[in-house]
Amino acid sequence: MGVENTNITDLSVQIGSLKLKNPVITASGTFGYANEYEEFLSLKNLGAIVTKAITLNPRKGNPQPRIKEVSGGLINSIGLENVGIYEFIDKKLPLLIQNNIDFFVNIAGESIEEYKKVAAICRQNNIRALELNLSCPSVNKGCLEFGKDEKTLYDLISAVRDVFPGILAVKLGSNVSFPEKIAVTAQKAGADAISAINTVKAMNISLKKNYKGFNFIKGGLSGPCIKPVALNFIFEIKKHVTIPIIGMGGIMTFTDMLEFFAVGADAIQIGTGTFTDPDLGERLVFELNSFMQANKYKNLEELINSLRTEDE
Repeated sequence: MGVENTNITDLSVQIGSLKLKNPVITASGTFGYANEYEEFLSLKNLGAIVTKAITLNPRKGNPQPRIKEVSGGLINSIGLENVGIYEFIDKKLPLLIQNNIDFFVNIAGESIEEYKKVAAICRQNNIRALELNLSCPSVNKGCLEFGKDEKTLYDLISAVRDVFPGILAVKLGSNVSFPEKIAVTAQKAGADAISAINTVKAMNISLKKNYKGFNFIKGGLSGPCIKPVALNFIFEIKKHVTIPIIGMGGIMTFTDMLEFFAVGADAIQIGTGTFTDPDLGERLVFELNSFMQANKYKNLEELINSLRTEDE
């Protein structure tokens, strides 16, 4: 288990009205519901965690196989398996509160009404921050459908905002034609932050014996192989929005994290990296702290500003 870090500089970052102690967040779907990773690290050293995607009713997810390693990453087709909002409130939320750390509840649905119901239940249970999953490519209905069309996206975020006054991050994916228009729409509709990018729609096949047919898995591609896509997406939308951007997509090292800061991210999320290195998030916090102290940065904003000097 990690040791709580008590010797840090000002690593804090503001996401809406929520001030996180540092910019390192664990990504939805890779860190469980609450305390599953506490034997590997001290949760209190993280800026925040994001829960598995939660839907109104429990979901069994997609049939096996659901995960496939590929060059530079993995494809997942989990299909948003989760316990549903009522069991989450009853059994998982108390553990999050008990850990005394900041968290976002990632919510998903198949209709605007379902998103609204889940968000309202979260508000009733004093949950401060949500991340709207509008980009998961491993389900047949919902999520990605809402994140591709500007009007639908606006209507959904506005509807959630009507019932949830807390911090609202919107998770977007790269499977869109005009990222900047989608990002601007999210901001106009009331988002406090944009999380980007979600996994990339992808497919892996295995040819059968004698090359007669093939097996396949389709889902979301994640890991270092999508980092260039994520960096470009964030770089493009940063020119058009003023709300914070939480960057993700293949972050495995300290340098990766700095690159995301350089192109426009204000905070980052660790996803696939957690699978191979469970304490990666905590280690990045320590490395960031040491780097800032060694280079005499007073706060995170100062470091980020120094990184954002572009050369052609």
